[in-house]
Amino acid sequence: MDAASFPDDIEDAKATELDRLGSQQALVALTDADLDAETVLRAAARSEETARETFAGWADSEENADAGETFAGLAEREADHYERVVAELEAEFSPTDETDPMHDYLRGLDTTVERAAGLVGRSLATDRTQLQVVNFFVNEADERRADLFRDLRDDTQEGVTVGTDLLAAHCDGEDDWERAREVAEEVVQIAYDDYAETLQGMGLDPKPIC
Repeated sequence: MDAASFPDDIEDAKATELDRLGSQQALVALTDADLDAETVLRAAARSEETARETFAGWADSEENADAGETFAGLAEREADHYERVVAELEAEFSPTDETDPMHDYLRGLDTTVERAAGLVGRSLATDRTQLQVVNFFVNEADERRADLFRDLRDDTQEGVTVGTDLLAAHCDGEDDWERAREVAEEVVQIAYDDYAETLQGMGLDPKPIC
C-alpha cells in the first residue's frame, strides 16, 4: 500500500458502508427524522463544531510541528464552516459538549500516522453525508444554501488529500501503512454503525441504498 492507492483502497474496502452513509436516509439519522431546513442547519453546525474541536485537540497535542500546523489549519477551516452555517440559522445556536462515536474514536488517536489516517476516513464518511445536505437544499429550491454546502463539501474532500499527504510523509514501512489502513477503515465503520443504530432505533432499515 502507498499514498497513491490508499484512499481508493479504503473506499473499496468500505464501499457498502460509504454507499449507505450517502443514502437519503443519512439526513433522517442526522436530524432524528425532523427534516426541515432549520434542523438540518443545526445538525450541520454541530458537526462542524465537533470537527473543529477534534482537529484543535490534535494540533495542541501533536509532537510533529508540520503535522501540528496542518491540524491547526483544519481546525480553523472547520471554525469558518461553523460560522458560515450558524449565520444561516434563524434562532440563536450554542454548541454543546456532546460528541459522536466517530469523533470519540478520532480524539483517542495519538500518533501522526493514526491521525492522518483518521482524517482520511472522516473525510470519506462526512463527504457522503454532506452530499445529502446539498441534495436537501436543492430539493428545497434553495440554491444559495446548496452552494454553501457544496463549498463545505469541497473542503471535506480535500481532507482526503491532506491526510494522504501526511501519510506519505510519515509512514515508515509497511507496518505504518497497515496501521493507517486499520484506522481509516475503523473510522468509516464507526460512522456507519452509529448511522445504522440510529435508524434501527427509529424502526428503519439502514440497508436499502437510495
